[in-house]
Amino acid sequence: MIDLTAPRGAHAAMLGVQFISFDEENETARLHFSAPDCFITPRGGVQGGLVAGFLDEAMGFAHVMATKGAEAPLNLEISTTLLKMVPAGPLIGLGRVVRRGRRVIFLEGELFDEAGALLARATSTAIPTPLPEEG
Repeated sequence: MIDLTAPRGAHAAMLGVQFISFDEENETARLHFSAPDCFITPRGGVQGGLVAGFLDEAMGFAHVMATKGAEAPLNLEISTTLLKMVPAGPLIGLGRVVRRGRRVIFLEGELFDEAGALLARATSTAIPTPLPEEG
């Protein structure tokens, strides 16, 4: 039996992913991330592609949890909006399933600092696929 709350893959370790909670009614996952200093650009914030990675992980986690591990999303499109500079250190990500169909999934994500300030948002359109086995 797979522990769905355990982060999977080397990328999850790099992002410092830790499961916090999942709200079944709203299909929303809450994750803790740790942005290390090596993610920081000369401007002082996390590089934008890595911010998208945090949001992608939160949104994907929501779908995996909502399907009790039967499926994982395969992204067709991700749109990310950076609202504030994302600092190094602890971050909170929320991912939610907006709509889940047999052929397409719509997901949303938000990234917050520890004080609760909204730093970035994302949406994703994805295909539901079987959850890959860890190799």
